[in-house]
Amino acid sequence: MGGNEGKGRKGACRLRIGSWNIGTLTGKSIELAKIQQKRGVNIACVQETRWVGSKARNVYWYKLWYSRVVKGKNEVGILVDRDLRESVVEVRRVHNRLMFIKLVIGECTLNVVSAYAPQAGLDEEVKRHFWESLDEVVRNIPPSERLFIGGDFNGHIGSVAGDYGEVHGGFVFGDRNRGGSSLLDFPKAFELVIANSSFPKREEHLVTF
Repeated sequence: MGGNEGKGRKGACRLRIGSWNIGTLTGKSIELAKIQQKRGVNIACVQETRWVGSKARNVYWYKLWYSRVVKGKNEVGILVDRDLRESVVEVRRVHNRLMFIKLVIGECTLNVVSAYAPQAGLDEEVKRHFWESLDEVVRNIPPSERLFIGGDFNGHIGSVAGDYGEVHGGFVFGDRNRGGSSLLDFPKAFELVIANSSFPKREEHLVTF
């Protein structure tokens, strides 16, 4: 998710930012970093890291910050390339499903959030806690600053935008489920857009979670 171009936002942040659930690359942080560099990614939000040890490390071309609250469960992280690592002025690990960093790049202040929403079968209280935590993070970001939320939200937003035309770009397929409704309600409340739904892709790349 990304913020719309609003009044009061200073400076331009021309970066390539992505998000990836890396469950299949657990323990392969160098391989992950090399893939991101090959694709020209400046900042990557990652989910299901399951890494142990320190909460920050240098990995090949990147610096990695991650949240490790419960060993082997739902951790998230953020990779920042070496040219930007000194621009990071704040790192906050909210819990094992949510963290964010703040960067100051010239006149641009950018907040990058990595999130991993609870799966459909988990307790409703766990889901509520996740969305309330994300809500609090976003509400505390000043309107003058830029925002990107990268995550695995465990929901299908479906191919039909319906009442969500301002946040749903239309380049998706399938039917909306309950998790998808939560994923649409959140950006609508904060005037964000679901970036991955906003540009054409090959049919096999149309799934948005």
